[in-house]
Amino acid sequence: MRASLTRTQRGFTMIEVMVVMALIVILASMGLVQYRQSIVRSQEAVLKEDLFRLRDAIDQYYADKNQYPSGLEALVSDGYLRQLPKDPFTKSDGTWQTVQAEPDPNNLTAEPGVYDVKSGSDGTALDGSKYAEW
Repeated sequence: MRASLTRTQRGFTMIEVMVVMALIVILASMGLVQYRQSIVRSQEAVLKEDLFRLRDAIDQYYADKNQYPSGLEALVSDGYLRQLPKDPFTKSDGTWQTVQAEPDPNNLTAEPGVYDVKSGSDGTALDGSKYAEW
C-alpha cells in the first residue's frame, strides 16, 4: 500500500473551485443582461407595430370619411380595429397620447379629430430616443 496520495488522487483545490465558480457567475450575468435587452427589444418591436397599425387605421378612416376620428375608440366602433392594442410599456390601452389635427379651413363645422398617436410611456429606448416621440 502507498503511504501518501499523489496529486491526481486528491481532487480539486479550493482555488480551482473558486475560479470555476467565478467564471460561471460572469457567464450567467452576461446571459442575464442579454436576456433583459432581448425583452426590451421585443417590446420596442411591438410598440412600433402597434403605432403603425393605429396610424394606418387613422389614415383609412380619413380616406373613407374625409375626416379624422374623434378618438381612438371610434376606430374600434367603426370597425377599423378589432380592439385598441395595449401599449407594451404601460400595459394599458388607455395611455395612448393623441395628436389633434389642424382645423380644416374648407370645412369649419367638422371636428379636428385625431391626426396621430404616440406612446404614453415616458421611458427611453435602447437607441436613446423617447418612446413618446415615436
